Amino acid sequence: MTSTASRTVALPSAAPGSSARMRTTGLIMGVASALAFSSSGPFIKPLLEAGWSLGAALLVRMGVAGLVLSPALFLAMRRQRGFLRRHWRLIVGFGLMPVLGCQLFFFSAMQRMPVAVALLIQYLAPVMLVVAVWVRTRKAPSALVLWGSLVAIVGLVLVVDISGASFDLIGTLLALAAAVCVCAYFVISERAGDDLPPLALAASGLLTGAVVIGILCATGIMPFQAPAVSVVLAGTPVPWWMPLLWVAGVATTLGYALGVMAVPRIGSRVASFVGLSEVLFALMFAWIFLAEVPAPIQFAGGALILGGVVLVRADATGSARTAPAVPIPPAPAP
Repeated sequence: MTSTASRTVALPSAAPGSSARMRTTGLIMGVASALAFSSSGPFIKPLLEAGWSLGAALLVRMGVAGLVLSPALFLAMRRQRGFLRRHWRLIVGFGLMPVLGCQLFFFSAMQRMPVAVALLIQYLAPVMLVVAVWVRTRKAPSALVLWGSLVAIVGLVLVVDISGASFDLIGTLLALAAAVCVCAYFVISERAGDDLPPLALAASGLLTGAVVIGILCATGIMPFQAPAVSVVLAGTPVPWWMPLLWVAGVATTLGYALGVMAVPRIGSRVASFVGLSEVLFALMFAWIFLAEVPAPIQFAGGALILGGVVLVRADATGSARTAPAVPIPPAPAP
């Protein structure tokens, strides 16, 4: 995966329907991944407000999800001799950036600026990917991609409602770092395949993130507080372990598992725009479980986000039909 020889994945000419089915399956997986991820915030927020530290919540979230997916990692290690030695760069990069870095940078930014602004900056990742490809290839994106990016960002602004927000330089830099980590999630996930199974990548990355956050908590760099508290979800008091078990065992596990399987099927660019639906699903979960009712303008923003995703997806479909093969550059060392 880190060799200097480039790889080319040819689109099947004998069975074009199979490629279309693969893209459709990847699209469904991407949406399901965003749905799973979106429930984490509304379920973790009451725990943090009740006295749990961020380090404790992240340690349980990553550790449990990594253990649930660990059979895929063990299977990959049995099938490939020297699996960890061959892929350790991608595994460490995935664990430090998409798993650990994204959450740490985002929550740190959230403490210095409004949540909506931090969320908006973090979800500039799809546009950052488009610009990065533009700069690297020196080939301007198609009109559909540019219009889709513009429409999606306008919709995102309406959804997160940044009116009256103040500017904070450090918070902005932290949120931009979180956006870079989101970009790394899609770029590294795109390298998954037969040589590096997606579920093995997710499991090893989550376990790596859990080990790092465990070291930070054990050394006192990050506080570790996990009191036995009750939280209120959908108007009903529940013990602390119920929302945490959902976030770790379901939301995080399915979010990363489906996400890393979806990206190789639909590409990092389309997957990043599909990931914007996480914001819409988060509003839904906050509405149901935290009684945070969305404003009408947020529904309009949601429609624009979906419109932008459709435009970018349409461009990807057209490109796939006209190109006989898609060259994939070598994976850079994170």
